[in-house]
Amino acid sequence: MKKIVLTGGHAATTAIAVVEEIIRRYQDKPLEIYWIGVKNAFEGREIPTLESVHFSKLGIKTYFIRMGRLQRRFTLWTIPSLLKIPFGLLHALYLVIKTRPDVIVSFGGFAAFPVVLAGKFLGIPSLLHEQTAAAGRANLFSLPFANKVALARKESIKYFGSSKSVVVGNPVMTQILEVPAREKMSKIPVLFVTGGSRGSQVVNEALKPILKNLLEKFYVIHQTGLIDYPDFKKLKEKLSSELASRYEVYSLIDPMQIDGVYRRADMIVARAGANTVAEIMVVKRPAILIPIPFSYLDEQTKNAILAKKFGIAKVLKQDELSSKRLFEEIEDIYLNWEVYVRKSRDKISPDINAASNFVDLVEKVAHG
Repeated sequence: MKKIVLTGGHAATTAIAVVEEIIRRYQDKPLEIYWIGVKNAFEGREIPTLESVHFSKLGIKTYFIRMGRLQRRFTLWTIPSLLKIPFGLLHALYLVIKTRPDVIVSFGGFAAFPVVLAGKFLGIPSLLHEQTAAAGRANLFSLPFANKVALARKESIKYFGSSKSVVVGNPVMTQILEVPAREKMSKIPVLFVTGGSRGSQVVNEALKPILKNLLEKFYVIHQTGLIDYPDFKKLKEKLSSELASRYEVYSLIDPMQIDGVYRRADMIVARAGANTVAEIMVVKRPAILIPIPFSYLDEQTKNAILAKKFGIAKVLKQDELSSKRLFEEIEDIYLNWEVYVRKSRDKISPDINAASNFVDLVEKVAHG
C-alpha cells in the first residue's frame, strides 16, 4: 500500500490503534495516511471531534467533509443538516479523487458512508469496521458498497451476513495494552468518570450532587466533555482546598495520555461505547457502565453486557440512574472490588491482537 484513507464519525482511539500498527509495518516504506471526517461533534455547535484535534499530530493528513446527518429528533438544525447531504456526497467524491488511495477503511458514522460510496464509484476497495456488538446504521448503509467487514464481536455477524464478515476484535492502542491489571486498591481509591470523548450530560448531572461526598473517600478524575466543562471547573473552584486536591477535571483527555489515567484508576464509571468497553476489558478495572438507551439497535447495552459477562463490570440502566443510585453503585463496586478483579483475573481480552488482525485484513482488501 502507498496510500490509505481512513474515515468515520467517532472512532478516534480505534483508528489510532490501527495507525500505530500500520506505522510499525511500514516504517521503512513510503505510505501516506489520510483521514476524512467531520470537524464538529454536534450539528450546529463548534465543538471539535477528538479526531479533528489529534490526528494531525500523528502525521495523518486530515480533511473535513461537509456532510449532513440523520437526526433522531427534529431540531433547529435538522433541515439544514439534511440539505447538506447531496453536497457531502459530491465533497466525498472530490476528496477520494484527490487522494486516490489504494484502500478505504471506514470506522462507521454518517461521514463515512459517502466516502465508501465514492470509493465504489471509482473502483477503490473498502473495508468496514464494526466496533459494537450490534451494527451501526452507517455501516449497514455502506455494506453493499464494501468489499469486507471487520467485526469486533461475533454477535454482529447476524446483521452483516457471513460472506463479507471477518471477526478481528476491536483494535486497542499499544499503550493501553501495556497497562497492568491491579492486584490491590490504592490507599485513596481513584475513580475515573467519563462519558466518552463527547462527554455525557446525563452522567454529569447524576454526579454533580454527590461529588463532594465522593471526594471524601475517593480521588476523582472526571472527563466531562466540552459542554459541561466550564460548570465543573467552577464547581472545583468552590470546593475546599482538601477536596479540590482530590478532583481532576478535564474537558477532553488526549488519547495518547489515556493510558496514564487507566494506570491510576481503581474503578470506572462510564458510558458503554465500544471503545471504552474494549479498553476496560483490557485494563481490567471494575466498572459501572451506563449505556445510552437510544443508541441504534441498543448497541451500548450489548457492549455493556459483554463486559459484564467478562466479569469486570456491572450495568446501570439510564432510566434507573439517579444521584442516589449512582452513589450506591459506586459504594458497591468499592466494597466488592476484589470480587470483580478475581472474576476477570484469568480472562483474556478478545482484543489483544485485534490491531494486527485488522491490518492483515486491510492489506488483503487492498491487494484484491
